[in-house]
Amino acid sequence: MGEAKRRQVAVQTQALEAMVVDTPGGRIHVQWDHGASATPNAQLTFFAEFLATTGVYESWVNSCPLSYTSPNAHSKRDVLGTWLLGILAGHNRYAHITGLRGDAVSPQILGMQKIISEDALRRSLSRMNAEQSQTWLVPQLLSSVQAALNTPWILDIDTTIKPLYGKQSGAEVSYNPHKPGRPSHALHTYWVANLRLVLDVVVSPGKEHSAAKARPGLIGVLEKLGDQQRPALVRGDCGFGNEPFIAELEDRAQPYLFKLRQTVGVKKLLARQFARDDWTTPGASDQGWSAVEDTLKLSGWDRSRRVVILRRAVKADLALSRKTKNEPGEQIELLMPDKDVQAWEYAVLVTNSAYALDAFGQLYRDRADCENGFDELKNQWGWGGFTTQDIERCQTSARAVALVYNWWSWYCRAAKPGVRMEAITSRALLLASVGRAVKHAGQTTLYLTPMHAAIDKLIGLIANIRAALSHVRDVAEQLPLTDRWKTFLDYVVAKITRPLPPWHRTDQLTMAG
Repeated sequence: MGEAKRRQVAVQTQALEAMVVDTPGGRIHVQWDHGASATPNAQLTFFAEFLATTGVYESWVNSCPLSYTSPNAHSKRDVLGTWLLGILAGHNRYAHITGLRGDAVSPQILGMQKIISEDALRRSLSRMNAEQSQTWLVPQLLSSVQAALNTPWILDIDTTIKPLYGKQSGAEVSYNPHKPGRPSHALHTYWVANLRLVLDVVVSPGKEHSAAKARPGLIGVLEKLGDQQRPALVRGDCGFGNEPFIAELEDRAQPYLFKLRQTVGVKKLLARQFARDDWTTPGASDQGWSAVEDTLKLSGWDRSRRVVILRRAVKADLALSRKTKNEPGEQIELLMPDKDVQAWEYAVLVTNSAYALDAFGQLYRDRADCENGFDELKNQWGWGGFTTQDIERCQTSARAVALVYNWWSWYCRAAKPGVRMEAITSRALLLASVGRAVKHAGQTTLYLTPMHAAIDKLIGLIANIRAALSHVRDVAEQLPLTDRWKTFLDYVVAKITRPLPPWHRTDQLTMAG
């Protein structure tokens, strides 16, 4: 051993011994404890109870197509358990898995032997081809929501962009509003509105961000739903208000609501509408919007369709400018509107639904809530991460993240049915606690030390969760063949379902946001 190496070993040996550390708070004696079993996420125990009682975790593990023949290979449970822990911790890189490997308690909670390395996880996921991954995860993702779709609900469809920074398959330079010129993938996502739950997500190359590429995924979701579970409305922005997309839904007798682009035909329609005197009077909940309806047949359409025109007076002071070409260069001409001129903000929607005219303003504004779901998944759940060179594993990871996100969303709903809890706050409240495991006489005791100031609130939320799981166990004891996951969702949905506002049809219910 060289002199430099010997000095390094001596320094490391000294660091492992008991130390006296002087701090602003005084002298503290420090010593490493390598034998203790501890975890920073001790409340994982309650989430694991949720997974075990409802049966969703065992179903996910057992249906996974991974299989190993070597006795030295990692078990399927270790692979998926490691992945679950990484996603649940909010990681967005496989490399972050290393930060979990010192946790000796979480593997025991999930029935694992150990947490595997990041490379082992990547290699394991590469053993599944695209078809195997889809056959495994699509039913799991849909079933995480499907049992709650027996009350009328709205399906939101939208696309988000995932910027890429390496040499990945499908990394193409296309529409990228936040990072123009950066290669990307397009994630076509299908949501349960208000609840912000994911029905499915399809990862496509960057140039396949149009509505035409999102249509097959939507049809696949609709075909898997029973007649009683079909959405009361499919909703999307102006990217989806085109003939092939609309015609596909009409052939399936599926109600829809889309915004129209401001094409020449739409502008001509607007010119005819503003002289009408039958605009609805804005109510307190309409935010100043009034509406009229008409029929419209654009040049690319094969039939006339119902359209709803919304308008709202712009209250702020306005100054208009236009460019004029005068010698020697281009000039800016400022136009001050006359006091008799009224400026309007407007939107044109196309629909085949039977909702009342004054409902459409709020119905379409609610669509913006799916942007909050994108924000949470990409920034708090690492949806924009777990990137590999092949697009197949990117697709697998996107669906897996969405599945764990759905599980956690239901878990938080059981804790606090009245509101949605985003991961940035709910993980700190419902997951993070220092835990020390002690084994004695074949029994493991986990001592929890909550680090959150709202300890009284936390205990109440855990009590709500355990009450929901106790209900599931009681029903399962009386009816052994009952579907535990459906029983749990029925219990939670009953607590969050509320009547629609008066401007909706009175014969329907919706789930609170």
